[in-house]
Amino acid sequence: MNLVIWLAVGGVIGWLASMLMKTDGQQGIILNVVVGIVGAMIGGWFISPLVGVGTINQSNFSVPAMGVSFIGAVILLAVVNLFRRGAMR
Repeated sequence: MNLVIWLAVGGVIGWLASMLMKTDGQQGIILNVVVGIVGAMIGGWFISPLVGVGTINQSNFSVPAMGVSFIGAVILLAVVNLFRRGAMR
């Protein structure tokens, strides 16, 4: 059951990040889930040590953990946009 919640929360975080970065029309459900989960990994590596909060990848489904995961997903999309278009957008 934890896996289903992890995928659903990752999908919502990826979808919200893609809405913020205006890449939602280019992504489907699967890519939103991937962006949310990989973004949580990035947030766990770079942001979690700075603020002392876990991510959704660490089975921590709190609001601060979702915020860290969301920021990581936004960073991931900004880097992808930078390489694809030459601008962060």
